[in-house]
Amino acid sequence: MDKFTTLTGIAAPMPLVNIDTDMIIPKQFLKTIQRSGLGINLFDELRYDRDGNELPDFVLNQPAYRQAEIIVAGDNFGCGSSREHAPWALLDFGIRCVISTSFADIFFNNCFKNGILPVVLPQEAVDVLMEDARKGANARMTVDLESQTVTSSDGVSFAFEVDPFRKHCLLNGLDDIGLTMEKAPVIESYETRMAQARPWV
Repeated sequence: MDKFTTLTGIAAPMPLVNIDTDMIIPKQFLKTIQRSGLGINLFDELRYDRDGNELPDFVLNQPAYRQAEIIVAGDNFGCGSSREHAPWALLDFGIRCVISTSFADIFFNNCFKNGILPVVLPQEAVDVLMEDARKGANARMTVDLESQTVTSSDGVSFAFEVDPFRKHCLLNGLDDIGLTMEKAPVIESYETRMAQARPWV
């Protein structure tokens, strides 16, 4: 998993509330267990018409936001069914941070496990950042995980809370496998001792 330290990038404004996981990645794309290749289907029903043509009004189809790495969203982002494909699709598209007033619990947890930082801020702060995101590609936000701040293109900063353990994992690029591998010397020592003490096992 890639480390998340400081991200400065384009933020796409998505003021819709209750963006659920089926909107993020529709059910017909859940057949794969690969984490890559889902970005093309991110927000599929919002991005494309029935013939597969891009809908020009959708924010991520607009030239200013095609390289967006941050989404500023409405309330209750990631609600709906508990599909890990949702953060996979976001990450494969290039999204590393989502900012909202609230997230669904399972989606929120899955983001951290996949290298995406979900930032919870009060409505007043999200409103400011949403307006900043509407400025387009020239307005770049900075998300600093170490200092736990989001800074608009105008230099207005907002502090956010993050669980210390999750912060440690993101800063060091540690998913569940990475956390286990941190204990590799202890595991190997145990295995060596057990092989000597119980060679028949």
